[in-house]
Amino acid sequence: MKRRLKVLVVVIAAVSAGGAWYIHSKQPVRSGEVSLTNLQAPVSVRYDERGVPHIQAQNEADLYRALGYVHAQDRLFQMEMMRRLARGELAAVLGPKLIDTDRLFRTLGIRQHADAYAAKMDPAKPANQALAAYLDGINQYQAGHPAPLEFDILGIPKRPFTTEDTLSVAGYMAYSFAAAFRTEPVLTYVRDELGADYLKVFDLAWHPEGVLKPSLAANDWSDLNRLASLSQQALAEAGLPQFEGSNAWAVSGSRTASGKPLLAGDPHIRFAAPAVWYEAQLSYPGFELYGHHQALNPTASLGHNQDFGWSITMFQNDDLDLIAEKLNPDNPNQVWYRGKWVELQSREESIEVKGGEPVKLTLRRSPHGPIINDALGSTAGKTPIAMWWAFLETENPILDAFYQLNRADSLPKARAAAEKIQAPGLNVIWANAKGDIGWWAAAQLPQRPAGVNPNFILDGASDQADKPGFIPFSANPQEENPARGYIVSANHQPLPASGIEIPGYYNLPDRAQRLDQRLSDNSVKWNLQNSQALQLDTGSGYSQRLLQPLLPVLQAAASAEEQPLVQLLAEWNGEHTLDGIAPTLFNQLLYQLTDATMRDELGDSFFDNLLSTRVLDVALPRLAADADSPWWDNRSTPAKEDRASTVKVAWQASLAHLRQTVGENPKEWQWGTAHRLTHEHPLGKQQPLDKLFNVGPFAAPGGHETPNNLSHKVGPAPWSVVYGPSTRRLVDFADPIHALGINPVGQSGVLFDAHYSDQAEPYIKGQYVPQHFSEAEVAANTQSTLQLLPTK
Repeated sequence: MKRRLKVLVVVIAAVSAGGAWYIHSKQPVRSGEVSLTNLQAPVSVRYDERGVPHIQAQNEADLYRALGYVHAQDRLFQMEMMRRLARGELAAVLGPKLIDTDRLFRTLGIRQHADAYAAKMDPAKPANQALAAYLDGINQYQAGHPAPLEFDILGIPKRPFTTEDTLSVAGYMAYSFAAAFRTEPVLTYVRDELGADYLKVFDLAWHPEGVLKPSLAANDWSDLNRLASLSQQALAEAGLPQFEGSNAWAVSGSRTASGKPLLAGDPHIRFAAPAVWYEAQLSYPGFELYGHHQALNPTASLGHNQDFGWSITMFQNDDLDLIAEKLNPDNPNQVWYRGKWVELQSREESIEVKGGEPVKLTLRRSPHGPIINDALGSTAGKTPIAMWWAFLETENPILDAFYQLNRADSLPKARAAAEKIQAPGLNVIWANAKGDIGWWAAAQLPQRPAGVNPNFILDGASDQADKPGFIPFSANPQEENPARGYIVSANHQPLPASGIEIPGYYNLPDRAQRLDQRLSDNSVKWNLQNSQALQLDTGSGYSQRLLQPLLPVLQAAASAEEQPLVQLLAEWNGEHTLDGIAPTLFNQLLYQLTDATMRDELGDSFFDNLLSTRVLDVALPRLAADADSPWWDNRSTPAKEDRASTVKVAWQASLAHLRQTVGENPKEWQWGTAHRLTHEHPLGKQQPLDKLFNVGPFAAPGGHETPNNLSHKVGPAPWSVVYGPSTRRLVDFADPIHALGINPVGQSGVLFDAHYSDQAEPYIKGQYVPQHFSEAEVAANTQSTLQLLPTK
C-alpha cells in the first residue's frame, strides 16, 4: 500500500508540475495511423461520441485483430485482473492478503482445465482463428504502448495474453453463476443441525426424507462455512464482473406498434469501473454486428444487426454439486467410490506472492471432482468435500457457440448455436426481422439418481453424486414463436414441456410476473418508448406478499406516534422511487426480521452467508405467513418468543436504526438518500485511491428484484447497490439501425479519459443513447478515426 501511495503522490506531483505527458501517455489513441503486423489490409476504426469503435475490415482475421487492439487500449487493466483472478495469480501483484483467493481459484481447477482444453483446440476452427487474431491484437497493443497507470501503481509486469487466459476467464464467469457453492452448506446445516421444521420455509421442491446424509463433524461444518464465506468474499471484493440475474423479452410483430419483433435485454451484473461490456460495431464483407464483448473474448455475448439480435439471462440451473467423501481410516489418500477404496489424485502448484515466499499447494481430486476444502490449506477438517461442476465435466464449446450465434440469422441456426452452450446455463432470447422470436434454456443438464436433491451436500460413498448421463437439449425449456406473442426471461423457474425437473437456485417469480403482467396486456402495442418504461419499472409485488400477513402484527406493535408509518407500508404499492419513504422502511424491516429470526439459530457466519443467497428471498414471505414457525423463537433467551413479540423487536430496531443513520425525522428517510450506487474500481477499495478511480455515489431508484434491478444485499441502511442492469438494450426490427442502449459507467477503463465515466449520470437517470449502425449515422457521429495499417 505504501508503494501505491508513493506512486500516486508522484503522479499528482508530476501533473501539478506540468508533467501532463505522463497521464497523456496512458490515454487511448483514437486518431492517426498505426502499423500492425499480420494485417492483410488497412482497417478503419471510427470512434463515435461515446468512444465506441466502429471497425471496418476487409476480412475476418483483420477484424478480430483490430478488435483486440482497440479493446486492449481501453480495457487492458481489466483484462489483466480478470485473468489473474481466474488463474489464481492475484497475490503476485496484490500481496499476501490475496493468497486465500488464489488458493480458492487454484482449487476449483479452472487453471488446469483451461490449460488442458487449450492444448486440444483445433487451430483451424474459425472461432479459434478469431480468438488467435484477437489475442494478437491485444498483445501488439500491449507491447507497443506504455503500461496502464494501474500497472505502475501495482508493479504489474507485462506478459502476453494467451488462449489459456481467455478460457480461464470463461471459467471465472461460469463460477460466478454457481450459487450452489454459497447455498448448499447453509441449507445442509439447517436440515441436519436444525431439522425439517426449520427447513420448510425454504420451500425446496424436493423433500429430504429418506435421503442419505453425509457424516460431518463440527470442524467440517466450520470448513463449509469458511468456504462459502471465502467464495462470496472472492467474488465481492474482486471489483470485477459477476453475473447475478437478468431481464430479457422478445415481442412478436403482432404485439408491436411497428409490426416487427422487438427485443429487450438488461443482464444484471455486479457494478464496477470499468463496466463489464465493451461495445463495438464490427464489419467486413458479408458480416456486420453491433456487439457487447467481455474482456478477452472476441465474440459478442450480446448483439444485433439489421437481420437478427439476441440477449441472455442466467438460467440458474444447479450445475455444481458438493460431495462429502468417505475417507479410508487406514489410508488418508483413499475414498470410498462405487464399492471400493480408490486413490485420490494430487498435483502440486505454487502461488507467487508479492513481497513474500511462494506458497506451495497440494491439490487433490476424487472421482467426483476437485477436493475444494484443500483451499483452506492445513486448517481443513478431516472430511474431503469434492465438487462436481458441469463446466469441468462437459465438452462445452462455448467459444464456438457464440461465434455461431454472432452469425445466426435464422431460428435453426440460433438453436444450433444455443445447443453448444453447456456451462454455465444461459437463457438465449432471440428475434429477427423476418418475424421470428425464440428462447432456449441453454445448458447440458446432468441426470441425477431418482430422489437425490442437489440442494444439499451429497454423500460420496453412495450413488447420490453419480451422473449417469445428460438430458438431451431437445428436452430443455424452450419456445419458438409462441401463440401468446411474447417471451419473458427473468431468472424464474422454467416449466419445460418435457416435464423434467431442473434443480436450480432460481430467482423469485415476482419480477417475471410483473413483466408478464404488462406484456400480456393486449391493449398495448409495444415500441421503444413504452419498453423503456418497462425496463425502468421500480415496482415489485414482493413487498406486499411479505407485508400482508405482518400488517396486523405491526399495527399492534406500533405506538400511536408510529401508526402513520405502518399505514405508509399498508398503502405502499411496492414502487422504489427516489423520494419514497416506504421502501426505506420496508428494506430496514426486512433485514431486522431476518436478523431477529435466523441469526440465533445459524450463528454469525452461516447467517452472513445466508444473506447472500437467493433462497432467503423465498423463505421470508413464507416465514411471515407462518405464525407457528420455530424460527420466531430466540434461542438466546429463556423465554419462548412468538411472531408478535419478534416482529415488535424487529420494528423497534428498524426505527431506531433509521433514526440513527438516516435522520431523526421519518420525512428524511427517502429511498434516494439511503440507496446509492458507486462504481468501484479494483484499486478504489482503499483511500485515497477511491477518490480517483471510483465513480459515484449516485442516488439509485429501483431495488432488489424490481425490473429496474438496482439491487443491494439484505442488510441495514444505508444500502450500497451491488448489481443491476449492465446495459439496457432495445431493438425494434422494423428499424434496427436505430437501436438504443446505455453503459452504466463509460466505454473506457482508462483514468482521465473522456469516456471513463461519461455515461454514469445518464444511466442512473434512466436515459438511453443511440447505437449508431448505418453508414450515414456512423459517419455523422464520428469524432475521430484511427487507421490500422499493415506493417510494410
